[in-house]
Amino acid sequence: MLSIFTTLADWLTYDLFGLASDSKLGEAVQFFIEDTTKIFFLLILMIYAIALVRASLDIERVRDYLAENNKFFGYFMGSTFGAITPFCSCSSIPVFLGFTSAGIPIGITMSFLLTSPLINEVAVLLLLSLVGWKITLVYVMVGMAIGIAGGVFLDLIRAEKLLQPFALKAYQTGVVSGSNHSYRAKLSFIERHDFAKTELLDILGRVWKWVFIGVGLGAALHGFIPENWFEQNLGSGQWWSVPMAVLAGIPLYSNATGVIPVMESLIVKGLPLGTTLAFCMSTVAASFPEFILLKQVMTWKLVAIIFMILLISFTLVGWFINMVYVL
Repeated sequence: MLSIFTTLADWLTYDLFGLASDSKLGEAVQFFIEDTTKIFFLLILMIYAIALVRASLDIERVRDYLAENNKFFGYFMGSTFGAITPFCSCSSIPVFLGFTSAGIPIGITMSFLLTSPLINEVAVLLLLSLVGWKITLVYVMVGMAIGIAGGVFLDLIRAEKLLQPFALKAYQTGVVSGSNHSYRAKLSFIERHDFAKTELLDILGRVWKWVFIGVGLGAALHGFIPENWFEQNLGSGQWWSVPMAVLAGIPLYSNATGVIPVMESLIVKGLPLGTTLAFCMSTVAASFPEFILLKQVMTWKLVAIIFMILLISFTLVGWFINMVYVL
């Protein structure tokens, strides 16, 4: 279904605006239109739908089930849901907001947020054709492990306290302490719709401009990935090439599917597999546009913690795969 946004962006950019499909400007404009329309669609759909569910279900029971009785199962399910949903890092944020406002434990929500941009079914299929099932399986397991470990750590430090006030208020609305459940009265559909609409407009009003700014930055950089620089400077396989590749991927922005052609090109031209994976994971999940959007729902301290979790994880993954692939 999300391919409709690609079709719309192609038509507006190349047919209506008349930009060349092989030009950097054309690529940037097409990227901007596709991602902004997709993100706003997901924002509207996910926030409204989850708020509608919140207005009619006993979310406290769901929250308690995940938080108290099956917490590690919750981390696994959050990471699994992130792995099977075709969202990029910025597109994952609407779902993150919906989970937060539903009072789902922050660690489980973070497991989804960390895993979702790293793994999707298209990327897995393409990796299978590039490097075989063993390395692909390692990639999937490592991506999910990052999400689960990150979720556990963020729960341990009570990361919900580091949300922005409006997001913390939404989270606390869905959280119940002890056994004092506040069972929601039966509401009519009109009442549930009014609740969902109010929540949707409130969140959209806070984040819409940052969607444009974040995706605009990604679009401006999208057509300028310096492949030759990576080949010349990071192809030797030295230990420092992996963290350098991770840092080099931060200013760029792509989704897991879009970065695969770049990955294929870098591997073919001699960049070590671990270094390539570290660069691609950084591009997908630790980009400036994502953190611009995350700052609207998190404090700088929480953004910095997530940022460091990702950078350390990507570096360790790159070193490990370089070592295993050589052996």
